[in-house]
Amino acid sequence: MRTLFVAMGLLGLFLATAASAGDEAERFRQRGWADTDFSRLAVPLAEIMSGGPPKDGIPSIDAPKFVTIAGAGHLAQREPVIALVLNGDARAYPLQVLTWHEIVNDIVGGVPVTVTYCPLCNAAIVFERTVEGKVLDFGTTGLLRNSDLVMYDRQSQSWWQQFTGEAIVGEMTGMTLKTVPARLQSFALFKSEHPDGRVLVPADPGFRDYGRNPYGGYDTAAQPFLYRGEMPKGMSPMARVVVVRAAGAPRAYALELLAARGRIVDGDLIITWTSGQASALDASRIADGRDVGNIRVQRQSAQGLEDVAYDVTFAFVVTAFYPQIAIMK
Repeated sequence: MRTLFVAMGLLGLFLATAASAGDEAERFRQRGWADTDFSRLAVPLAEIMSGGPPKDGIPSIDAPKFVTIAGAGHLAQREPVIALVLNGDARAYPLQVLTWHEIVNDIVGGVPVTVTYCPLCNAAIVFERTVEGKVLDFGTTGLLRNSDLVMYDRQSQSWWQQFTGEAIVGEMTGMTLKTVPARLQSFALFKSEHPDGRVLVPADPGFRDYGRNPYGGYDTAAQPFLYRGEMPKGMSPMARVVVVRAAGAPRAYALELLAARGRIVDGDLIITWTSGQASALDASRIADGRDVGNIRVQRQSAQGLEDVAYDVTFAFVVTAFYPQIAIMK
């Protein structure tokens, strides 16, 4: 009899959980997601919450406009940009633009890519956007998971976790976008390395107050915003961490350690820190942010040193998505 009661209890819990998931899915359908396949999930829908804006409330840039280095005089030398070079095509995507748009769908060096930035995680990551031979276009859902941007592709209406590049809801669930090596660096550094490079500018300069930081003081806050997961042990949840997406398990290094040493060699990885880049999440104007430095990650190969994909995020993000890895600090 006791076994029967236990079994009935577990069945009741299962049915209640299924009903709750069904209710969550229905709520999302009523908010503009009628074409998303909620029968395919990699994570519980309860982990996904509204960040405030509705679907596409933070508009992606789908027809990016660029100027030459000479035409980018509005950028301060210390301002952070996502530097991307593919097949000789060098482009800079300033965070003063990405802060307000979060996603740029582009073709660089003939490769369709999506350039992404999540301010709440300070995660600047570039992905190839061709999946199984189909080029996807990405937009913002207005939703967050672990305080990280949840993107969606317009072709299947599937939801993707920006920090990992994994599809977590919908038809594409289980797929992972390929990460493209890019650097978060100062505009001055990009300019010196790529004098013929091009720089993203907003199509309508008056659309937002580009250059203003709407998250003033965020990266020195005591707690992250809209996050309810585990916190890292032994360091501030808002401490910057360099996450290297090398072959196998990711590796993580405290930015404070890198700044103190200037250079770390870890196996086949060479990670260097140099001063001169402003934090995008500190002062009210991005250009006035404190110096957090520039990171470069390379690997020694038969062809010489090659860039490796990385991003500079916060310690709580590492704990949320990669709890199994230790942060070198």
